[in-house]
This record gives sequence, structure tokens and C-alpha cells, in this order.
Amino acid sequence: MNENSLPTVNTVGIILRPASPELKELFYRVKNVFESHAVEVLLDSMSAGMIGLHGQDFEWLCKKCDILVTLGGDGTLISVVRRSAPSQIPVLGIHAGRLGFLADLHPDEIESFVEKMMQGQFRVDDRLLLEGEILTKDGTKKVYAFNDIVITRPSISKMIHVEARVGARAFNTYYGDGLIMSTPTGSTAYNLSAGGPVLFPLTKAFIVTPICPHSLTQRPVVLPGNLEISLSTHDEQAVITIDGQEMYEFHNSDVIKIKVFSGHAKLVHKLEHNYFEVLREKLNWGE
Repeated sequence: MNENSLPTVNTVGIILRPASPELKELFYRVKNVFESHAVEVLLDSMSAGMIGLHGQDFEWLCKKCDILVTLGGDGTLISVVRRSAPSQIPVLGIHAGRLGFLADLHPDEIESFVEKMMQGQFRVDDRLLLEGEILTKDGTKKVYAFNDIVITRPSISKMIHVEARVGARAFNTYYGDGLIMSTPTGSTAYNLSAGGPVLFPLTKAFIVTPICPHSLTQRPVVLPGNLEISLSTHDEQAVITIDGQEMYEFHNSDVIKIKVFSGHAKLVHKLEHNYFEVLREKLNWGE
């Protein structure tokens, strides 16, 4: 998203990290900063109930607000981006967690950042999302992933057999602990730990990374964003995990079709935000 399409910020919706009532003080601090610039502040109902306040339904916030603000860690931001995917609303992450790789605005920067935001001095990065369609005998379930979609074995004592097709053509057969379908944003998450490549977050591609493959020839593959990949398994049961936060049972009669979502995840950043500096600071890049 370029500066000509930056949202005018009149209303913000705030979502707090679950089970973290200690964030109440930070919420009021952020609320006061926005309200000092005549910005209306709304609170997600789940977050509100946690700190004894009244809030609004999350889907309603996505329609009403100009941006969403998360207070917590990367997990909170990832969850909000995934849940708000159909609405295409920009999300600002304020870091109150341990890593702060995605939610990179520190609480001490709130006042200065909001002042610059009201002057249009910020940017919104369009990041790729994956859209998955899980087809079962009971129906179809659509899911979105900001980091990754993972198919794995149901227990540590078994390996999983995954058949992958690209379009109508056979692509590969994987036998091991599972398979990671990663976005560029998720390339520094589970994908990285499994030996997959790091992609610049604005790259229009996704990664297929086998987990502990029982083969010397299986390697991660980067696929262009216009392809659709379908996965099925010969095993009686497997598990589909979305961003490490949502889980679905997956059986040998099921298929999951995965492609790049037609919209984007929109992350709000400081103008000076630099991805490679974040890699150096958070993941010790180059050390």
C-alpha cells in the first residue's frame, strides 16, 4: 500500500492479548493518546470483559474502524490479522510480549508514533496471506493463514504420508513428520526452524517445507503466488494447524486446497521500519 492510499484514522479498535488483565493500564495509556488527537477508541468485547469494561463485537469493529491496534505479542497480532482478513483492515501491533518481531511498536513509542500517524507519516505494508479450503465429507471450511498452514502426524510415534498436487498435476509425495505451507512473513517462524528459506515479507510467493522428511531428496520449494496446491493423506488421521493457533482433524478422505488469498494482510509500520534491522535485532542475523 503506498502513501496515497493510507487510511484516514478517525476510529481505532483495540484488541488485547487474551488472559492478560495486566494490560488494562497500557490500554488506558493508548486510549488516552489516541483520544488526545480526537480519534475515537473502541474495544473488542472479549478484551473488554477481561478488564471489566464494555466492548464491541470483533466483526463490528472491522466494519466500523479505520485500523485495528493489538496490545500483546506477535501471537495476538497474527490472530487479529487472520480473523480480520476478509475486511482488509490495517493492523498496528504494539509490543507487550517477548519477541516483538511483527508487533514492533514499543509502548514508549506510542505518543510519538500516533502524532506522526495523524500527520500521515506512517506506512502500510501489504503482506501475503494463504487461503485454505478444507474439503471433508461433512462440508467445506475456509481458513486464512498469516504465517503458515501445517499438516502433521497425530502422534509422535507415527510418520505421515502426504500427496501434493499443483493444479491437476502430481507435485510430490512426502513421508515424514509433516509439511509446512508458509507465507513470506511466516518464513522466519516454523519454516525457519525446519530448515526452510527466509523470504522478504513482500515477496509474492509461498514456501513448501517438509518436516523431518524420511528421504535424502526432499527439500523446501518456493512456489509463485499464482499456483494452487492440494494436499491429501493416505493415513487414517492427520492434523491441520493454522498459524499454530487453530487445529482441525484431517482424514484420508479429506483434501485441503491452498492458494494465495486475493487480498492482503495490511501491517501498519513506522516510516523508518526496516525488515533487515529487525532480523538482526530479533534473530541475530549476520552474527
